[in-house]
Amino acid sequence: MEERIIHLTADFLKILGHPSRIKILKILASGEKCVCDLIPALELEQSNLSQHLSALKRIGVIASRKEGTKVLYRVLYPSVLTTISTVEKTLEEQLGNNHILLKHMQ
Repeated sequence: MEERIIHLTADFLKILGHPSRIKILKILASGEKCVCDLIPALELEQSNLSQHLSALKRIGVIASRKEGTKVLYRVLYPSVLTTISTVEKTLEEQLGNNHILLKHMQ
């Protein structure tokens, strides 16, 4: 069972590991958005955006619903945003530590 969870976790992180997908999630953090809102914010072609949205839906972190002719997307699990934030915090800490190390080496 643990081996299966490890592989699922790796697959999940692979899908999250694309800059456009992280941007999509950060934009959706403020609430539901339609593709018409996401395209200008991400500067992506609609077909490319659709592929990223499909990947995020496939791992179950976003959902969509129709409202008239629009499809609205939302984050299903805020914990995925916490995960991204935790990684960013770790990177900031690493950068700070590297800066301190470099300063002492000079």
